[in-house]
Amino acid sequence: MSHLILYNGKLHTQDPDYPQATAVAIRDRRILAVGRDAEIEPLAGPNTQTIDLKGRLVLPGLTDCHIHFLEYALRRSQVILDGVDNWQEVQRRIRAGVERADPGEWVLGGGWNQNLWGDGTLPSKADLDDISPQNPVALSRIDGHSLWVNSLALEKADITVETPDPPQSRIDRDPDSGEPTGILREWEAIRLVQDIVPEPDDETVVTALRESITEAHRSGLTSIHEMQVEGEKKPALRAFLRLRQRGELLLRVACMIPVEHLDEAIVLGLGSGLGDATLRIGGIKLFADGSMGSGTAWMLEPFEGSDDNYGVAVTPKDELRALAYRAHSADISLAIHAIGDRALHDVLDVLTEIQGGQPSTLRHRIEHVQCIQPNDVHRLAQLGVIASMQPPHIMDDWAVADRVWGRRGRYAYAFRSLLDAGTHLAFGSDCPVAPLNPLLGIQAAVLRQDRKGKPEGGWYPGERLTVAEAVRGYTLGAAYAVGLEDMLGSITPGKLADMVVLSRDIFTIPPEEISDTQVDYTILDGQVVYHRGDE
Repeated sequence: MSHLILYNGKLHTQDPDYPQATAVAIRDRRILAVGRDAEIEPLAGPNTQTIDLKGRLVLPGLTDCHIHFLEYALRRSQVILDGVDNWQEVQRRIRAGVERADPGEWVLGGGWNQNLWGDGTLPSKADLDDISPQNPVALSRIDGHSLWVNSLALEKADITVETPDPPQSRIDRDPDSGEPTGILREWEAIRLVQDIVPEPDDETVVTALRESITEAHRSGLTSIHEMQVEGEKKPALRAFLRLRQRGELLLRVACMIPVEHLDEAIVLGLGSGLGDATLRIGGIKLFADGSMGSGTAWMLEPFEGSDDNYGVAVTPKDELRALAYRAHSADISLAIHAIGDRALHDVLDVLTEIQGGQPSTLRHRIEHVQCIQPNDVHRLAQLGVIASMQPPHIMDDWAVADRVWGRRGRYAYAFRSLLDAGTHLAFGSDCPVAPLNPLLGIQAAVLRQDRKGKPEGGWYPGERLTVAEAVRGYTLGAAYAVGLEDMLGSITPGKLADMVVLSRDIFTIPPEEISDTQVDYTILDGQVVYHRGDE
């Protein structure tokens, strides 16, 4: 007998054996049966809970394949500047954060984007010094590849006019005096400050994660791929493990290991897939380049309007090759951040070498695949490399990409070209860089427009996906990326019972309304972990 039955609905099973299903029965943690109402009703017993879907749409549980969840959890109590397009409001929020802080306490936060304020001019330490002369301030740019700090933070980090630029990083300086302006670009420069910021205690981290998991359920997420990056203060894996030990990890987590811990992972014998469907090792996360918004994406040609800015090779190709070979040889998959077309080309060259030009049993992936040259489009499928992409970025990036990449934007976020070439797509948000909502990502992949419906007809509309293709990127594509396609990603008997019930049918409503659709139920392991009616 089943302990939970959903009936009278419309199931998008993603399983060709059950194309017209209206009901699903769940026993323990798994899907017991899928079919028509009349087929499922006999599986009900005296203690079976039933939910009348009233015609609503059911999808497999959604996965965010690229998220900085620990950072998102901690950021929620810091200065939040995401999406703020008014300089006065930016100042007001920072001032409020300073007023909340104890004397001398670090004021942290992020999400700023200078492209929203007017002419795209970067802020400086002087802008913060007036607001916070007594508290050190460190605010991450929306992409995480630049840090804005005040004079006190520079002083505490001992960053002066004599401080050289760290490898593959940049300290912005006044062109006349050489004084640091308060903008640090890329990780080796950023860590000069980050390394001296006090780390949060374990209980603060666990509490923040627990509260943020509730937000994930509200968005229909049942799984995430955690992309903790090099140098973060608290190991994400340890924090999630602590929740698991307490019986409070109500979210499936595939955790990437920062490349700085590759040696330890190899010595300990940690391999991709170690763990189970609730908490497992994903792979090694490393960076080939920076970002478009910070002007550090590694490009084959200079950024538009510049003769010499090709971006930054955060990990030079020879070093990237050596790290990739070591991980691959130890059966650890790679998750390589690559945004610029030169970074993509270099990464594909490296993967071709270590795989002998053939697909690997390891599920290597490239994170972002943001700008690719047309001759490289087919190479991901040829090598069996997953394109882990973030459709919501289009909403904020398309106009900036037109300005800094020009004609190269034709192959930015090339969803259709990659899919038609046979590439496995896995979708995420890059939260807190973009909002947590996966339905927003589905809408962005389908429309390729911002929230105001610009540009008309979509940005390079030939790269749009159908709703079904976009949903697959958040479900079966996501499961495949971490080797869980036999357990997750479709509503199939025997698979784990992760599902989401939506208030509207996103396959039939106008695409511009997809992101406004509500999640009515989120089900994890056969248990209702979120019900909108309870709020």
